[in-house]
Amino acid sequence: MSALLSMALLAIAILTLGFGSPVMAASAADGADVFLANCAACHAGGQNVVEPTKTLQKDVLVANGKFSAEAIIAQAINGAGAMPAFGGTISSDQIANVAAYILEKAESGW
Repeated sequence: MSALLSMALLAIAILTLGFGSPVMAASAADGADVFLANCAACHAGGQNVVEPTKTLQKDVLVANGKFSAEAIIAQAINGAGAMPAFGGTISSDQIANVAAYILEKAESGW
């Protein structure tokens, strides 16, 4: 009987842990506010006032290997060139939301 009870408890634990709450997907809507507060000074309308050839337009992102959430997140966290690193300033969830916002806006042409 105790073996049966142990198996039942194990099954409950596996189901509870295995099917817990899903990870929240990045939200472009939430990323808009963070973008406006932290990125728009240099990237308003998907442009780049510091390096005009490195915009957030889809074709430029694709050409520079930056048209993915992973690439945008890495750029935002680590910075590069004239762009500062935001990894210590903005949370990882906020950065993921900004990446979703940038991809959505780039896809629609800003």
